[in-house]
Amino acid sequence: MESFYRIVSLLGGLALFLYGMRIMGDGLKGSSGGALRAALARVTNRTVTSFLLGLLVTCMIQSSTATIVLTVGLVGAGFLTFRQSVGIVLGANVGTAITAQIIRLMDLNAGSSSILYFFKSDNLAPMALVIGIILIMFLDKKVRNAPTIGTIFMGFGILFVGLMNMSSAVSEVSGSLSGLLVSFEDNPFLGFLAGAAVTGIIQSSSAVIGILQSIASSVGIGFCAVYAVIIGVNIGDCVTTYLVCRFGAKPEQIRVCLVHVIYNVCAAVFLFVAIAVLRGTGIISDGLWFRVLDSGGVANVHGLFRIIPAVLFLPVSGMFADLAEKMAPDQPEDEEDADIEKNLRELDLHLVQNPGLALEESRHLLGHMAKVSNHNCEAALDQLFAFDPKRDARIEQRENLLDRMADGTSNYLIALSPYIVLEGDRRQQNFQLKALVCFERIGDLAVNINEEAQKLREQDTLFSEEGEEDLRVVFSAVLEVLSVSREAFKDQKMILAKKVEPMEEVIDELVESVRSRHLYRMTHGVCSAFSSISFENILTQLERISDQCSDLAVSMLALTDETILGREHEYLHQLHSSESATYTSVFSATHEKYFAMLPKQAGHENAQANAGSDQQ
Repeated sequence: MESFYRIVSLLGGLALFLYGMRIMGDGLKGSSGGALRAALARVTNRTVTSFLLGLLVTCMIQSSTATIVLTVGLVGAGFLTFRQSVGIVLGANVGTAITAQIIRLMDLNAGSSSILYFFKSDNLAPMALVIGIILIMFLDKKVRNAPTIGTIFMGFGILFVGLMNMSSAVSEVSGSLSGLLVSFEDNPFLGFLAGAAVTGIIQSSSAVIGILQSIASSVGIGFCAVYAVIIGVNIGDCVTTYLVCRFGAKPEQIRVCLVHVIYNVCAAVFLFVAIAVLRGTGIISDGLWFRVLDSGGVANVHGLFRIIPAVLFLPVSGMFADLAEKMAPDQPEDEEDADIEKNLRELDLHLVQNPGLALEESRHLLGHMAKVSNHNCEAALDQLFAFDPKRDARIEQRENLLDRMADGTSNYLIALSPYIVLEGDRRQQNFQLKALVCFERIGDLAVNINEEAQKLREQDTLFSEEGEEDLRVVFSAVLEVLSVSREAFKDQKMILAKKVEPMEEVIDELVESVRSRHLYRMTHGVCSAFSSISFENILTQLERISDQCSDLAVSMLALTDETILGREHEYLHQLHSSESATYTSVFSATHEKYFAMLPKQAGHENAQANAGSDQQ
C-alpha cells in the first residue's frame, strides 16, 4: 500500500508539472500572441532565418508542440508557405530543450550567502508563486497585463513545485528505479520504446525529460541507460504532434506534420548509428559510457541530441519537404469548392489555443463575409433593373458561401471560449459574434431583394420610371452606408463607425419619403398594385440592411467605450436627441445629398404642403 501512495505522489508531482507548464505557456502566448503570429508570418524564404525563429518562439512558449501547431495553422491560413515552415519545425525541435535547462536549477548547490542561492528551485518556486498571486489578486487593475504576467509566474512556480514533489517521490523508490534503468543498459531498443510510449501517453517531451531529471537528481542515471530513452522521447513527441495536427488538416498542413515526423525519425536513426560507431571505435570511452548523470547531465544530453541533428540536417531540409510533398499530394478540387475553400482557409482550429491569433484570423474572415454580403447587395439591386440568370446563380452561390463562412466562424469563435482569459479578448469575441450575425442578415436581405426581382420578372411587371428613380436614390444611400460600415470594420476605424448612425437615420427618413411618394403614384394610377407590393417589400429590406449597419457600428463603438457596452439602445436614444457635432454634420450632409437626388414629382409636393397646412 505504501508503494501505491508513492506512485500517487509521483503522479501528483507530474500533474503539477504539466499544469504549471501549460498555464505558463498560456500566459506567454497570451501576452505575445499577436507578436508571435506576426513574427512567424513574416518568415523569409531563408531556412536559417526560419530555423532561428522557430527556436526562439519555442524557447518563449516552452512547447515545441505549440509552435508546430501554430505553424500548421498559419500554413493553413496562407500566412506561411509549406517550404517556409520547414525551418521553423527544425528550430522548434531544438527550442524545446530549454525547459530541461531550466529544470536543472534543481541541482544548484549554493550557500545562502551566494547570489546563486536565489536560483535554487526550493527558493525560486515560492517566490514566483508569491509574485504571481500578488499580480493576479492585488494589481490586476493597477498594472497593465498584470493577470497575464501573474499567470506566467504562477505557472513557473507550480512547475517547480511539481518537480520537487516528483523528486521527493522518486527518492523514496530509488532502488526500484535504479534497477529499472540498469535494464536499459543492454537493451537500448527497449529504452527507446519506453521513452516513445511514455511521451505519447503524457503528450509532453518536457514532462518526460523532467521525470528523468528528477530521477537523476535523486539516484543518478548512467548515460548508457538513458540515451536511448531520450531518443525515444523525441520520437514520441513528434508522433503526438502529428496526431494533433493531422485531424481535419489540409494537404499543405499535413506536410508540415510529416516533415516533423520524417526529421525526427532520421535524427533518431542518425543518433543510434553515431553512438554505435563512436562506442565501437572507442571515442566514447567506458568512463563516458557508464558515467552517472545528474539533472544537468540529462539536460545536456537532451540538448545535444536536439541540436546536433538539426544543424547537420538543416542544409538538406529541402529533401524532407520533397518527401512530405510526395506523401501528401494536393487533392483535386472543382472550381466552386476551390473558391469556397479559398475564403474559408483563414480559419484553423489549430489556433484556438491562442485567442489573440485566432481572433485576428476570424476577424479577417469576417472582413471577407462583409465583402461577399456587400457584393450580393449590389448584385441584387442590379437584378431589379436588368435581371440576369447568371447573376441570379452567382447570388445563390455567394449566399451558400456566406452560410458556410457563418457556420465556420461561429463554431470557431465558440471553440475559443475555454482559452480566453483576457477581458479584451472576450469583448472582441462577443463583438465578432455580433458582426457575424449582421453580415449574415445583410446577405439574407440581399437574397430577399433578388427574390422580389424574380417575381417581377415572372409576372413581366416593371416599376414606373419615377419609381425606379426613387429606388435608385435609396440604393445609393444604402450602398454608401454599407461601404462605410465595411471600411470601419475592416480597419477598426471608430471615426467611420460614428458616421453610420446618422446615415442610417437619413435612410429611414428617405425610405418614408419614397414610400409616401410611391403611395401617391399608386393612388393616381401611375404604379400598379402588384408592383406596389414588391416596391414596399424592397424598401423594407433596404431599411433593414441599414439597421444592420447601425447595429454593427454601435457594437464596434462599444469595444472602446464602456459607457456604451450593454446600453446600446440608450446610447442611440441619447445620440438622436443630442447636439453632437459629428452626428449633426454627417446627418445634414447626407440628408442634403440624397434628398436633393429625388426627382421632383408633380402633385406630390403640393399634397404634402397641403397636408402640412391642415395639421397647422
